[in-house]
Amino acid sequence: MSSAAGSQENQSLPAGLTPGDPGFRRALVAVLFAGLASFQALYATQALLPTLSDDLSVDPATAALTVSATTGGLACAVIPVSILSERFGRRRVIVISAFVATLLGLVVAASPGIGSMIALRLLQGIVIAGVPAVAMAYVSEEVHADHVSRVMGLYISGTTVGGLLGRIIPSIVLEFAGWRMAVAVSAAVAFVFAILTWYFLPIQRRFHPKALSFSGEWQAIRRHLADPRILALCALAFLFMGAFVSLYNYLGFRLGDRFGLSPALAGFVFVLYLSGTWSSARAGVWAKTVSRRRLIAIATVGACAGLGLVAVPWLPAVIVGVLVFTASFFVAHSLSSSGVGLVAQRDRAEASSMYLFSYYAGSSVVGWVSGMVFGGLGWGGLVPWLVALSLVAGACAVAGLKAR
Repeated sequence: MSSAAGSQENQSLPAGLTPGDPGFRRALVAVLFAGLASFQALYATQALLPTLSDDLSVDPATAALTVSATTGGLACAVIPVSILSERFGRRRVIVISAFVATLLGLVVAASPGIGSMIALRLLQGIVIAGVPAVAMAYVSEEVHADHVSRVMGLYISGTTVGGLLGRIIPSIVLEFAGWRMAVAVSAAVAFVFAILTWYFLPIQRRFHPKALSFSGEWQAIRRHLADPRILALCALAFLFMGAFVSLYNYLGFRLGDRFGLSPALAGFVFVLYLSGTWSSARAGVWAKTVSRRRLIAIATVGACAGLGLVAVPWLPAVIVGVLVFTASFFVAHSLSSSGVGLVAQRDRAEASSMYLFSYYAGSSVVGWVSGMVFGGLGWGGLVPWLVALSLVAGACAVAGLKAR
C-alpha cells in the first residue's frame, strides 16, 4: 500500500477511543480482565514448584519447566497468532485464546506425571499467546494515541494481578488440598475472567483485515528489525523478563530452605506483585513528564537495588527487595511495551509480537538457565546473575532509545 493510500484509509477510519467515548471504559475493563485471565493461567504452577519437586521427585530446574514450557510455547506462538489476527481480527483471537487457555488449566490438574504436565503446559502456553500477542495491537488501533499508555498500563496491571492470583490461589488451596485441586480452582477462577473479557471487550472499529502472505509478513518483520529502538526494547524484554521470572521461580526454594517457610506460606510473597500493579499503572503518567528512556534507566537502578536486598539473609530485607525489584521491573515493562506500539507506525501486530516473543523467550530460556545457576551456585550465585541480566537489559534499552 502506498503512503498516500494508507493516509486516505486512516482518514476514513473513526477516531480512536477517548475518555469521553462510551467504549473507552469498556475497553479499560476488558483489557484488565484479559490480563487477569491469561496471566493467571500462565503462572498457575509457579507457586507450587517446591511441592511439585517433592511430590513428583524432580529437581527444581525440572519442576520449573512447568513454567518455562508455558512461556516457551507462548513465545513460539506469539508471532503466528499475531499474524492471524491481521486476517481474522484482534477481538476474536483474544476471546478464543482466553476461553481455551483457561479451560486447559482443568486438564493440567489431571496430569498423571511431570512429563505430561510439561507437555500440557506447553500446549496451554501456545493457546494463551492470543491474548498478549494481540492486546497491544488492539489497544494501539482502537484507542487514541494520547491514551494508549494509560490503557496499556491498566492491561499490564491486569497481568500483574492475574499473575498474583495465579500464585496466591493455588497457595491458599494448598493449605487444604493437594496441588491438583490447587491448579483446578485457579483455572476455574481464570475462566470467569475469560467470560468477562468476552462481555466487555468492544467490537473493533478501526480494524481492516488484510490478505496474508509470507513475503509480506517477512518484510514487515525485517522493517522492524532495522529499527534500533524496537531492537532495544526487545533486548530489554528478553533479559529483564528472564531475570524477573527467575527470581520468582526459585524464591520459594530460598524461603523454605533458609527461612523455614512452608510452600503455602511462601506463596504469599507473591502479594508483592501488587507493587507492580501500582507502578505499571503509574508509569504512563510519569512518562508524560519524564522521558521513557530516563524512566527505564531509573527502573533498572531500582531493580538492582532490590536484588541487593534480596541477597541479604534476613527475611524483612528479602521481602522489601522483592517489592522494589517487582515495582521497578513493571515500570520498565509498561514503558517498553507501550513504546513498541508507538514507535511502529505500521504493522503494529508484528512489532508487538516481536516484543512479546523476546519477552516470553527470555522467561523460558533464562528461567531455565537460571535453574542451573541456582542448582550449581545456590542463592549466592543466582542473585549476581540476575543483577547482571538487569543491568545489561537497561543498558541496551537506554542506548537503543537514544537512536533515531
